[in-house]
Amino acid sequence: MKKTDVKEIEELRKTYGAICEEIAKLIIGQKAVIDQVLICLLCSGHSLIIGVPGLAKTMLVNTIADILDLSFNRIQFTPDLMPSDITGTQVIEEDLTTGRRSFRFIKGPVFANVILADEINRAPPKTQSALLQAMQEYKVTYGGETYRLSLPFFVLATQNPIEQEGTYPLPEAQLDRFMFTIFIDYPAAGEEVDIVKTTTSAYDVELRKILDAEKFLLFQKIIRKIPVADDVINKVVRFVSSTRPNGPGAPENIKKYVAWGAGPRASQYLILGAKAKAALAGRYSPGIEDVKAIAHPVLRHRIITNFTAEAEGIKPDDLIEDLIKVLD
Repeated sequence: MKKTDVKEIEELRKTYGAICEEIAKLIIGQKAVIDQVLICLLCSGHSLIIGVPGLAKTMLVNTIADILDLSFNRIQFTPDLMPSDITGTQVIEEDLTTGRRSFRFIKGPVFANVILADEINRAPPKTQSALLQAMQEYKVTYGGETYRLSLPFFVLATQNPIEQEGTYPLPEAQLDRFMFTIFIDYPAAGEEVDIVKTTTSAYDVELRKILDAEKFLLFQKIIRKIPVADDVINKVVRFVSSTRPNGPGAPENIKKYVAWGAGPRASQYLILGAKAKAALAGRYSPGIEDVKAIAHPVLRHRIITNFTAEAEGIKPDDLIEDLIKVLD
């Protein structure tokens, strides 16, 4: 690597430490979740965050956007939410001098750097697709006009795993657009004590802005420039291929429990995520251990289990863990 790239990776490592220190002022614990969100953002990816209510999902996303000095909007998905409620709409304006009327586009909440799509599975597919187009193409088309979104642009969508009545689950093809699926679990007992103490007192904190959009885009380019050994890439491709039940290297448990395996996007995101994981640790090239560290969030929504797995209580994470053990 060039000396300038080495210096920038070292700067990224130090910046990452500063970001984590600021986040810790408001978010107690959840270190793995914070790491996964930051890795996803550095890779220009989008995340699906799954957790029960009250685990500070919204606060986490808002805090990260504030520290990175990025614009933030929250969209609460409901059954009556329309696509125009996300993308924006046209209104008629009249010039009081000439009397001429014209259309003007009013941008919707999707025009921000960080979007929290709260309970995305509560809106119908037509509304979901309006956001998913922006995720893929970084633009919005309305009335024959195309409007570019500001970069960086991230969507962090949440789902409630315990209340599925009246929801519209995202199709597998739409889930594949998310780089990570991140699970947020209950805090440890000691952490919950600290949470209760800080949230029921006069505790107040002022967050320091660590980055801005321009610097963050530079860090994203640095991640892309990190070299990866051909051996690591070949192992990742074989690893992802082994999740496909009809593949030549599929283990018996994959053939028994999996209907559909992960596609090429999984290989791409594993390599990108491993690059970011290595860079945040101050290393200049990723290894297999970095791939293993992000295998679960990358693959858990890309491995579709069959009825046999459901009947026996086998989850995608169980299958991923078995595959990781032989990834060397």
